Amino acid sequence: MNEPKPNLGRSLAEAADRADELAKFRNEFVFGEENVIYLDGNSLGRLPKKGQERLTRAVQDEWGSRLVRGWVNGWLLEPRRAADKIARLIGAKEREVLVCDSTSVNLFKLANAALRVKNRKVILSLAGNFPSDLYVLGGVGELRTFGTVEELLHALTDEVGVVSLSHTCYKTGQVHDMGLITEEAQKVGAFVLWDLSHSVGVIPLQMNKYNVDMAVGCTYKYLNGGPGAPAFLYIREQLLPHLRNPIRGWFGHADPFGFQPEFKPAETIEKFMTGTPPVLSMAALEPALDVILEAGVDRIRKKSFLLTEYLIALVNERLTKYGVSVASPIESRKRGAHVALAHPDAWKLTQAMIAHGVIPDFREPDILRMGLAPIYTSFVEVYDAISMLENILANNLHVKYESSRTGVS
Repeated sequence: MNEPKPNLGRSLAEAADRADELAKFRNEFVFGEENVIYLDGNSLGRLPKKGQERLTRAVQDEWGSRLVRGWVNGWLLEPRRAADKIARLIGAKEREVLVCDSTSVNLFKLANAALRVKNRKVILSLAGNFPSDLYVLGGVGELRTFGTVEELLHALTDEVGVVSLSHTCYKTGQVHDMGLITEEAQKVGAFVLWDLSHSVGVIPLQMNKYNVDMAVGCTYKYLNGGPGAPAFLYIREQLLPHLRNPIRGWFGHADPFGFQPEFKPAETIEKFMTGTPPVLSMAALEPALDVILEAGVDRIRKKSFLLTEYLIALVNERLTKYGVSVASPIESRKRGAHVALAHPDAWKLTQAMIAHGVIPDFREPDILRMGLAPIYTSFVEVYDAISMLENILANNLHVKYESSRTGVS
């Protein structure tokens, strides 16, 4: 294996880690397997130590000891506390954000509410949007998809009720122009509904600055809320009085514990709640949000630029001769915190890397994703991961793996 030029070598990575102002936050997370390099934080974030401690208290002291009394001793307040913290991360007012349900359920609720108030049925999106989002949107209205943003904007007419996109593309990491797309859609009277799942926590977001109508997002990726952690939704405050939750659950009632026979929606954003909040997941989420807020998304984004630029430089120098190419935007501001690498044997390479202690992930048909969560990913980890991938390719260590995906990646 050839050592790269000195300016990209391991010594550079070590120096970058010593200068990293976020390096101390690695100590805030659990590293269960010490020698494993984890590059899949864009799918599931690491476990924060404070979240682990909070979960233990919630199980042992609250559920274990207080039982049902836990509801009046703080559980009911957890969704609001988490929502107010997420509002700070996405540039929204506190009462514009709600933590509840899953991303898909929240997408359904908001898309349905938007079409009802507009009395329109057409939804525009991109063919490359996250498939689950497209499934949901197609079940709500007449979904029309396009290959590029330019084609989508050209298709805007007064019959369009909703434009729904992922701010950061789940596959390539491309970041869309939130201000431009929101403005153009609103010109024809359409609502814009953003999915922030691959942006929140790693990109500074400004819902109020760009007059965004609605948004959804998950909390288990870069926010490190844990597997199955509750999602969030955002509604611009001016729109809230006009939107109705299509799923009229008891926690969306003006008086949830009055048990009245008729449904009377809450006047606040809480009207978009449905069922009982997942207390244990909420317990893990709030301390995870505290870590992100302490680190600061501006600093996280700055490091994201440096990490992904370093990875791309290493790929271009060491892996292109093996047929690896960068499928993410090269310009940093147009790229999220993960880098997509294209290779015909991407699935096999993913399995070989995992077997050798590096965990990326795979997306059909030929994308190997490197999710670099800046709050805990180091430059040395990036260097060592690319070195491992080069070794795999140089020695054909991936050829023994099955050529098709047989399980969840």
